[in-house]
Amino acid sequence: MRGDPNAPDDTDPRADLAHGSIPRLVRAAAARYGPAEAVAEGSTRLTYTQLGERVEKAAAACIAAGTRPGDRVAIWAPNTTTWITAALGAVTAGAVLVPVNTRFKGAETAHVLRRTRARLLFVTGTFLGTSYVASLRRAAGEGTGRGPLPGLPHLEQAVVLSDDAPEAFLTWKNFLSAGETVPTATVRARADAVRPDAPSDIVFTSGTTGLPKGAVITHAQTLRAYAVWSELAGLTADDRYLIVNPFFHTFGYKAGIIACLLRGATMIPQPVFSVPTTLANITAERVTVLPGPPTLHQQLLDHPERTRYDLGTLRLVVTGAAVVPLRLVERLRADLGVATVLTAYGLSESSGIVTMCRRDDPPETVAATSGRAIPGTEIRVTDATGHDVPAGTPGEVLVRGYHVMPGYYEDPQATAAVLTPDGWLHTGDVGTLDENGNLRITDRLKDMFIVGGFNAYPAEIEQLLTRHPDVTEAAVIGIPDPRLGEVGKAYAVRRPHSTLTPAELITWARREMANYKVPREIEFVRTLPRNASGKVVKGKLRR
Repeated sequence: MRGDPNAPDDTDPRADLAHGSIPRLVRAAAARYGPAEAVAEGSTRLTYTQLGERVEKAAAACIAAGTRPGDRVAIWAPNTTTWITAALGAVTAGAVLVPVNTRFKGAETAHVLRRTRARLLFVTGTFLGTSYVASLRRAAGEGTGRGPLPGLPHLEQAVVLSDDAPEAFLTWKNFLSAGETVPTATVRARADAVRPDAPSDIVFTSGTTGLPKGAVITHAQTLRAYAVWSELAGLTADDRYLIVNPFFHTFGYKAGIIACLLRGATMIPQPVFSVPTTLANITAERVTVLPGPPTLHQQLLDHPERTRYDLGTLRLVVTGAAVVPLRLVERLRADLGVATVLTAYGLSESSGIVTMCRRDDPPETVAATSGRAIPGTEIRVTDATGHDVPAGTPGEVLVRGYHVMPGYYEDPQATAAVLTPDGWLHTGDVGTLDENGNLRITDRLKDMFIVGGFNAYPAEIEQLLTRHPDVTEAAVIGIPDPRLGEVGKAYAVRRPHSTLTPAELITWARREMANYKVPREIEFVRTLPRNASGKVVKGKLRR
């Protein structure tokens, strides 16, 4: 009889993570999970063996295109099987992956490509009614370069991930064909040469406050962090994982693709979140795992036709990026029968993970906190002078651990602004630690406002507002006030068919929170503006 199926062996993708790399992970996953389904996207079905073969073909094409170890290869496309093979193929060829936000416009993407001097670009064709190629051409179509986009002189090839491509661009099929002359032995030698401490990717911040900065993360950091994430979440080879979180974000790429490769789970990529599509996918694909921001799960629960779908296979939800109402946790467990609901906290600069709840935590802990530090991680909460504050007192969250970035890409000044010489990362987030070490993020330093001398933390006020039975979401900002300096204004989303008025919500709030926290203005909106990682873009609300 075989021993523990989770025990490491020579083909275990989790074995010797400190000395591993993503290329070795792909090969180990193919060897260990071979005939199991790796990717399910509509009629496309790939086993782990087939996925490994496709990744090697993509790597061969990258080598044929002149990709050298350490070159930056960018990908600007939504969640698809081709994204998985193109991205992993580039990394297998020794490149540093640069995932580009699909919500970026042409000029923003051109900035990232120039900033990283990317030599190869994978780009989608038309997505959500927008031609990404046309958008990029408008931003970088003129210049002195000789490649497909003269305004990007370092870009040598651009590959459209479809069957059609404009002049000077390659189709995905033609790109792969060029790699057929590269021997498998050459591909594997290139993959084996990738060092654990080499950069695996450069993840750019959302760019909601100025130009985005690129956090450099290594192979060893990625593998170790998401082995921990997978263990704490309880991900298994029997799971079917609907990946709605965008692949350009660590929540989609690393907590999605990398975690599945580590555990042998089935990846089900979904390019765009829509409630009907998600409900249909959960039913048709027997989905067991659905991470995402709270708003995603809230919309699923509130959809009027939810009961028409069989959602009984869902067993694991991991959420974060925003306030998580206790009522949401309770409804996921009671209404959908989700056995495990977890919250977590991370940022691009920390490989996307810092804290996580444990599977035996009570609902109150899951809703009110982001859990405890993951193994190998230290957390401090400090005041403006850099001194630690007592438990329960808000201050800036500082993080130190193996997963903290070496720095921003070629930006020592920005790096020095957030990383101390002894390795502490200034997150810019305001939070509290309770006596058990659970972290509660109360806000961003830049979002805090002062009401008559009292510090007001919007995230705390938002969580209180969502306790009202007719409020599903809320976002609070500070606005000028002639007497108090600043006061709060709340943008709130009402439950369908609610007749709640601003005056009624303010009256209710006065009974639930200190007077200085009570918003002086309430504006009801249908939706809150969010970036692709689910965070509310408060700059839009302020404008």
